[in-house]
Amino acid sequence: MRKPPHPLADDLDHTLAHTRELWEELRGQRLFLTGGTGFFGCWLLESFAWANEKLKLGASVLVLTRDPASFQKKAPHLAANPAIRFHRGDVRSFTFPAGYFSHVIHAATEASAKLNAENPGLMFETIVEGTRHTLEFSHTAGAKKFLLTSSGAVYGPQPPEITQIEEDYAEKLDPAVPTSAYGKGKFAAEKICTDFGKQHEIEIKIARGFAFVGPHLPMDTHFAIGNFINDAMRGRTLRIHGDGTPYRSYLYAADLAIWLWTILFRAPAGRAYNVGSAQALTIAELARKVESVLGAHAGVTILRPPTPGQPPARYVPSVKRAEAELGLRERVDLETAIKKTASWLRQS
Repeated sequence: MRKPPHPLADDLDHTLAHTRELWEELRGQRLFLTGGTGFFGCWLLESFAWANEKLKLGASVLVLTRDPASFQKKAPHLAANPAIRFHRGDVRSFTFPAGYFSHVIHAATEASAKLNAENPGLMFETIVEGTRHTLEFSHTAGAKKFLLTSSGAVYGPQPPEITQIEEDYAEKLDPAVPTSAYGKGKFAAEKICTDFGKQHEIEIKIARGFAFVGPHLPMDTHFAIGNFINDAMRGRTLRIHGDGTPYRSYLYAADLAIWLWTILFRAPAGRAYNVGSAQALTIAELARKVESVLGAHAGVTILRPPTPGQPPARYVPSVKRAEAELGLRERVDLETAIKKTASWLRQS
């Protein structure tokens, strides 16, 4: 009996087409990944498994997880892949697996708004101690390259006069400036990584993620676009709990995978890159776009009026550095990304 087609085959072909020449570096190698059950982690595993099979790389990945059974339920096709194995443990204290690993990707620490609000100390500690522990493991394992998935949250609140924030803005920041525990943790993790890399001659690569859309994105948490797509597909009114004025931008998941692998393999050591889309729109515009693209008719409700005289918040990156230095660009437009995400949800 023929296997059913992979539901993400088109996206994974797209990812492979724009990373094909990079994968030779992983031939016959072992990779270690934290955060494999999250959005970034799932796309790294999907694209790794696809490239590994198509290019016959003979590579493998060991995934750190607290709950292998939960991951198996979430992504059974990945859990069943013979090139993917699991290592049970907490990112702050896991037992180091034996043997050599050529590459380490540290993608752990969920961007949980709930944890950030209710227990900021735990959020900060998990990020910092998890990063230290994973770095120590990478040194023990002899890893040559280490990718930290950081966040645009390191910049703190984006000044309203900056339409697209650039990487060097972080160099001007005072670490004591109030921001979220998540942002502070990622800021500290970047510094820990760069210092450790210089001391132990590990190539540290930093990817500062912004906002994304695509398969594997939680549709019922604090991600606005996920909530909008979920509601539109169920015929519900798209509800905006704020005033709808903040600006966001969204990179599609298949493009995200291209960017992360390119940064791991090709970026200069110690250099940070924004990862996201520079195409900004307000939350209200986003809701209406989702409604239009998916043919929903229940309408959009904005629960709060804008505050007079208050400039809209922004969370939009400049991606000029990634474009100029690594040849990266957004290839999947937002309308297509919304359609693809909805299509995947219907098949799930």
